[in-house]
This record gives sequence, structure tokens and C-alpha cells, in this order.
Amino acid sequence: MSASVITIRRLVPTDATACKALRLQGLQEYPTAFGSSYEEESVQPVAITEGFLAPGSGRNMFGAFDGEQLIGMAGIGRENGIKLMHKAFLRGVYVAPAYRGCGIAQRLIAHALQFAATLSGVRQVTLTVNANNANAIKLYEGLGFIPYGCEPDALMVDGQMYDEILMVRKVAPQDRDGSKA
Repeated sequence: MSASVITIRRLVPTDATACKALRLQGLQEYPTAFGSSYEEESVQPVAITEGFLAPGSGRNMFGAFDGEQLIGMAGIGRENGIKLMHKAFLRGVYVAPAYRGCGIAQRLIAHALQFAATLSGVRQVTLTVNANNANAIKLYEGLGFIPYGCEPDALMVDGQMYDEILMVRKVAPQDRDGSKA
């Protein structure tokens, strides 16, 4: 798979059906990688996803497309409250299995970081990742995220507990203008 034919853009309400399908695929494949579950999200109407993708919803999702096919996604949100608005968070990163190893996740996250840098006052981006997911941790570290803590027993999936690593990355000048500082 050549990542050069992949396009990345913000998802809009008309992408809701494809977005929900890819999200459900991720929840089934990696139930310990997300705070939500397949059981919860599979019964939600597509209209809920349409609402999440609507302008002004506060949920900024970006998709990677091979032609018209959505094959990856990543989201950026922002903390609420005057004392927390300097923080954004990365969430929902997933790339379909056939497209892994092509740099698509890195491109999606870089795109999301560039978007976060356009949000007035945002100084850092946080994320959580399952402590057992070495590949994801390596990916995030390669993009400049550093661990700052661990939440023990953050998720319970099928009666088993999973720790989550908390990571942070400062919003850098290259995020704001796309060039290296």
C-alpha cells in the first residue's frame, strides 16, 4: 500500500456511515484500546455520529481516505473550562489492518496536531494508551509524546483490568505552520 495516494481531511456529517463502520471495526478488533465498547456504539443510530461530525460539535475527526474509502481516523478535542482550555486531547486513532505500516497513523496524527495548533491558546495535546499496546506507545513517542503517568486499572474489559499510560506533547512551532522549527 502506498501512503502517497492517501488523502486526509476533516470528516463531515455525510461521512457518518463510513465513520461509524470503521469505528465499530476498531472497537471489535481492539476492545482494550478504546474507552467505549462495540456493544455501546453498535446500537447508536448513525444520526449520533452525524451530530459528532457536525461543525461546532467540539469533536474534530480527521479521516484518511484511499479514494472514497475511509481507512483511518483520529480525533482532536479540547478541554472545557478557563483553566483547562490550553489542553487538547487526541482520541480514537485507528487505521484499517490492510493499511497499517504505511505511515498513515503518523500522517493522521500530524494532521490532528496541526489542527490543535490552530485552536487559540492550546499549548499541549494529551492522550491515553493501553499500557500493553507497545506499537501505539512507540508510534506516539516517535511523534514527540512523552509519558507522564499511569492510571492503574483504567479499563475493565471482560472482567480483566488494563492500565493506561498518560502521554503529553507540547504544541510546537512546526505544528502551527507545518515547517520544522
